[in-house]
Amino acid sequence: MAVLNKIRQRSVFLIVIIALALFSFVLADLIRNGGAISQKSQNTIATINGNDIDRTAFAQKVEAASRSFGTNGSSIQAVNYVWNQEVREVLFDEQFEELGIQVGEDEVNVLVQESLANNPTFQNEAGVFDKAKLQEYVANVKATSPEAYQQWLDYEASVSKGAKEEAYLNMIKAGVGATLSEGELAYKMENDKVDIKYVQLPYSSIPDTEVTVSDAEIEAYIEKYPKRYKADASRSLRYVVFEEKPSEEDEAELKEEITALLNDRAEFNSATNTTDTIKGLRNTENIEEFINENSALKYSDRFSFKNNVSSAIADDVFEGTIGDVFGPYKDGEYYKVSKIVAKETMPDSTKASHILISWKGLNTAGTTERTKEEAKKLADSILEVVKSDKDKFATLATEYSADSSNKDKGGDLGYFTPGTMVKPFNDFSFNNGKGEIGVVETAFGYHIVSIEDQTEAKAAVKLATLARKIESSEKTMNTIFTETTKFQKEAKDSDFSEAAKAKNLTVRPVNKIKELEENIPGLGAQRSVVQWAFNEDTNVGDIKRFDVPAGYIVVQLTASTEKGLMSAADASMTVKPILLKNKKAELLKNKISGTTLDAIASKQGQTVKTASALNMTTPTISGAGTEPRVVGAAFAMAEGQVSNPIQGNNGVYVIEVVKKTPAIKLDTYKSYANQTSKTQVNAVNSRVFNALKDAADIEDKRAKFY
Repeated sequence: MAVLNKIRQRSVFLIVIIALALFSFVLADLIRNGGAISQKSQNTIATINGNDIDRTAFAQKVEAASRSFGTNGSSIQAVNYVWNQEVREVLFDEQFEELGIQVGEDEVNVLVQESLANNPTFQNEAGVFDKAKLQEYVANVKATSPEAYQQWLDYEASVSKGAKEEAYLNMIKAGVGATLSEGELAYKMENDKVDIKYVQLPYSSIPDTEVTVSDAEIEAYIEKYPKRYKADASRSLRYVVFEEKPSEEDEAELKEEITALLNDRAEFNSATNTTDTIKGLRNTENIEEFINENSALKYSDRFSFKNNVSSAIADDVFEGTIGDVFGPYKDGEYYKVSKIVAKETMPDSTKASHILISWKGLNTAGTTERTKEEAKKLADSILEVVKSDKDKFATLATEYSADSSNKDKGGDLGYFTPGTMVKPFNDFSFNNGKGEIGVVETAFGYHIVSIEDQTEAKAAVKLATLARKIESSEKTMNTIFTETTKFQKEAKDSDFSEAAKAKNLTVRPVNKIKELEENIPGLGAQRSVVQWAFNEDTNVGDIKRFDVPAGYIVVQLTASTEKGLMSAADASMTVKPILLKNKKAELLKNKISGTTLDAIASKQGQTVKTASALNMTTPTISGAGTEPRVVGAAFAMAEGQVSNPIQGNNGVYVIEVVKKTPAIKLDTYKSYANQTSKTQVNAVNSRVFNALKDAADIEDKRAKFY
């Protein structure tokens, strides 16, 4: 009782203590998870001009894009597609709001109707768009399928956005154009002509070894033109592969296993307490059942010609007899044994035409209501007609055939090889001769088949092939995993290359992969490797093992470059040739002496060349290449004037203007102004988006989530 009284006396104190404990627990959790701000960061995949892109909504769109891409697209391709859509939507929406661009409901309805005008679902019996059918469709999906109705609303929203974007871009296009003066300039650049004589001192006349470019000079050039040499964050790495491939022991065991299936074997039957004889491939009476029960590949009931049989046994097979068994032999990633089931002589291809008569209930039936009995009667009737008059076959195919892929071609199926068609159709086509016509029943209906042509008959065999895939055993896989783990430790404790060399492993370097790339040369899509390389906890020199379809790889991060200007080493391939050319140009200019082209050419061991009818639109000099700076200089000179040395793309030039021929003046330059305007307008769509994107403040966090 005394204890309870003491607790009551200190109740306020206890409440404060408990509250502080709860507060500290919540605070610790916030700190551990980065706080509320971090939580928001985890739910935001990007921020564009202050607009947050929700990660969950983005992921849903990526999933939808992946489904639409199918097997042809990767996850990163879907991410990039959705990203471009999101950036475009945010940037254009800002412009719509700022300019007050709106699209009314009536306008959206008109646009929707226009886009669906050719959809049969919304057309009446006359093939004309019916607004009532559209309204009925929308009301129906709204009442029956919330998901379909949401898709409809999304479609309407996309139409609205498209209309706003078109209005916005049209406003810009209205302000883009060319004046008559600009049209005149375009005309003169194309039609003003100049004839010159020139001496070229090519850069190749000075060996690269005589000119040096330092890293400091490259860095200075980069700093002078920083916009040209921006670099994204990148990582370099190297890796070795531990391929999980079957050992020789695995292959030997598989060969023994498949060989044991050739002959009969005794097997104790505990149910009857007797020993049964299980027949092998050589003696089995039901070959198809035996293959399907024991083989990784199902039985193929078709004939093959020599070029379709594995080269490992082809010669022996076509010299063998029915019942002969061949193997085990290796064929790709399988060990196989094959038994000759049948031998025939048949054409290796047949050309046929058919008329397909379907009946109600089949996938090929379409709108037909005929019964199977009625279909058979019709097929027999058509057969009698075409047997007596083959010329009617094409007309009847057009009228009656349910095969829309060839009915308008007289039912022509072209040439096909054995096994291409369903079995009854195939058997008729290859077991009968050219000119034969008959009715064949398949799962598609009744076919009136006409054999139009056959190639020369050849030997063919039907093989029953028992196949087992060559795979690594559990023992082999454990051994490979152990070797991978040992190498990973040795590479961490010593040098990666030396550790690989000691085990005769090939080290494969990968340079300058970007943050949102996914393909690793030699490995294909390995997004997890790229994510690891860019993880803030991964340091240069770190090593990690990854599972890949072929086995394992052990990867080491070898270099890390952050976003900014390119380094001298990275820019060297593009900057060094420019600086070499500049230095060679100065050396060549200093070599030039003389006041006439003949004198300059003589002293430099060159010849004076001529170039006629040069223009500014295509500034190509015959014998020298594209030289806009040289041609431009020629148009700025007077006839008979000799230039100072000019640095061009392919060398240093001294030119003399021989003749200038101005273009004939036109009464109007409107056509050239219109063409210039059209070119500029056509570039608006891409240029506007790129300009908005360049001016935007974009924080891209995709790489943290994908």
